[in-house]
Amino acid sequence: MSSPRLDLDAVGQAMGLTSTAQRDAISAHQQPYLDLLGFVPPRIEARLGTTGVMDPTMVELQEKTRSYAMDTPHLEPKMVQMMLFGMLLMAGNDAAQTHCIAARRCGASWEELQATINLCFLFRGLPAANRGAHMLASVAAREAEQADGSANEQGIGKSS
Repeated sequence: MSSPRLDLDAVGQAMGLTSTAQRDAISAHQQPYLDLLGFVPPRIEARLGTTGVMDPTMVELQEKTRSYAMDTPHLEPKMVQMMLFGMLLMAGNDAAQTHCIAARRCGASWEELQATINLCFLFRGLPAANRGAHMLASVAAREAEQADGSANEQGIGKSS
């Protein structure tokens, strides 16, 4: 998740797209990402907010294809996300971290994700093992931060 979130107003202005059209395009397709990840990743937001305005048919086709492949009745969502995490890690793609987050939200344990990294190590070596361990640690840190934020919002741990 190394891609920064873009200023869609600036992008829209440079490309001649209205902010309303961009936000509508994002809103039309964001729910699966919110359900799976709890957020819309920056690159996906950029695709929805630009291509979704300039070529909405293409985004419809992309999203239908994504949904068809990922929402298969033959594999549990956790397994799909663990496989995608492993495949993207093998390819050296930083989107692997997004699927690591999704796998955790689908119930994958740290041990299952480490086993996935171990399989990647067999064919990609130490770079995949190092990258995977860093992603796993980053996701753990992210979860800890979210838990701390949730506890603070609820007043847990504050003395009266």
